[in-house]
Amino acid sequence: MELDSDGVCVLIPTMNEAPTIGDLVRSFRDRGFPHILIIDGHSTDGTDQIARREGATVYPQTSRGKGNAIIEVLPTIRSPYILMLDGDGTYAPEDADRMLAPLVQGYDHVIGERIDRAGSYSHLNRLGNYVINYLFKVAHGKYLSDILSGYRAFTLSSISRLQLKEEGFEIETEMAVQAMMNNQRIAVVPVEYRSRAGTKTKLKPFRDGFRIIRTIYRLAKQNNPLFYFGLMGVLVTLLGGITGLYVVYEWLLGIEHIPLTLLTLLLTTLGFEIFIFGVLADLILAFHREILFELRELREPKPPR
Repeated sequence: MELDSDGVCVLIPTMNEAPTIGDLVRSFRDRGFPHILIIDGHSTDGTDQIARREGATVYPQTSRGKGNAIIEVLPTIRSPYILMLDGDGTYAPEDADRMLAPLVQGYDHVIGERIDRAGSYSHLNRLGNYVINYLFKVAHGKYLSDILSGYRAFTLSSISRLQLKEEGFEIETEMAVQAMMNNQRIAVVPVEYRSRAGTKTKLKPFRDGFRIIRTIYRLAKQNNPLFYFGLMGVLVTLLGGITGLYVVYEWLLGIEHIPLTLLTLLLTTLGFEIFIFGVLADLILAFHREILFELRELREPKPPR
């Protein structure tokens, strides 16, 4: 069973993508995708005019940031399926069918794992991508290969259930976390990653990398509280252990540090309590998910015997 391209909205967030947007829209239209929605993030190079000339619908973004663009335009979409990709020409329209195929099989969310055959990745990008994906696995319990990929496919019903709030490039990370929290079926498929053709990247590796890592940790509070509070508790306890070692060392030399001793007791006790809070929060979350699963089972119609 193949997915009808007439039911797909090709969603492309853009900002100053004039060198690539025309060919991208034309390629999708040639492949039989009539509904192409361009989100124009205040372009100054005529991106919006080129997209309209090629037959795409252009939505002028009122806010700033990639995340805000996606959040802003989602309520306007009526197509049952959404294929999302960047407008810089790094993702191939030829992979569209491969991205959409899992949705027909019952998956809710599809991530395109970028395969760099053209050497587009720098060593810094490769290292950062590996670290971020590994941290995501540790924090959220599942390895999704390429959570930063901008090539995504999802059903309208599944994306509508996500409570997206991230304003910038952290939006892809938030999508993955929210999909896992909602027990959505996630598929990962390999896609070609091409070199940029005349456009500059908006991603600042260190600044945006830090924001993405911060988002992974912050969202763990809802998806994996044992990791969120446990890490915090371990760090506080370790700080107490360091001060404790200093107190013992000075005591062996005949020097007493009463205030520092009290601080050591306070830090170790606080760290242990934070860790226990994480354990309790994890138990509550597991119970909450079990209740939601049972409610979902009750709401779904049972097949006739």
